[in-house]
Amino acid sequence: MATGIPGLAGTDHIGITVPDIDAATDFFVNVIGCVVVFETGPFAADDDWMKVHLNVHPRAVVNRLRMLKCRNGPSFELFEYALDGSAAVPPANSDVGGHHLAFYVTDIPAAVAYLRAHDVEIQGEPTTMTDGPSAGLTWVYFLAPWGLQMELVCYADGMAYENGAVEILWSPVGE
Repeated sequence: MATGIPGLAGTDHIGITVPDIDAATDFFVNVIGCVVVFETGPFAADDDWMKVHLNVHPRAVVNRLRMLKCRNGPSFELFEYALDGSAAVPPANSDVGGHHLAFYVTDIPAAVAYLRAHDVEIQGEPTTMTDGPSAGLTWVYFLAPWGLQMELVCYADGMAYENGAVEILWSPVGE
């Protein structure tokens, strides 16, 4: 049996720092299809609270924080910070701390056409895995307007690893 954090139930949310929370919200709501649940902020401190609790520069200010729901799965917590000299470009996937968000869709060609119609930059063409444990997976990367890497995935008939697997990855389309 796996060990870990006592009481662990699953992933609650993913926090993302964005350069402009209104523009990012517009993208997540009007292109991706999420909904805004609530907003709070600003947060700042005159002591080391921001460094101790958030591991950011002590004078960093969280202008606004918005929580978004995107159908099934973890919520998104968008942060807009104010701090002179902070990085304005997200890390590449190959950088330590690099990351991407993946969205499950039931029709990759339709989703790609939709994103293109909204002037979203698609990175290459959809790729279907035919060998190995991920055989059956179709995926394609795309970029949010501020450069955050995202991905569409679909595995309508499952992936090869599932045959005889003890553990199956969580999927928004059910078990």
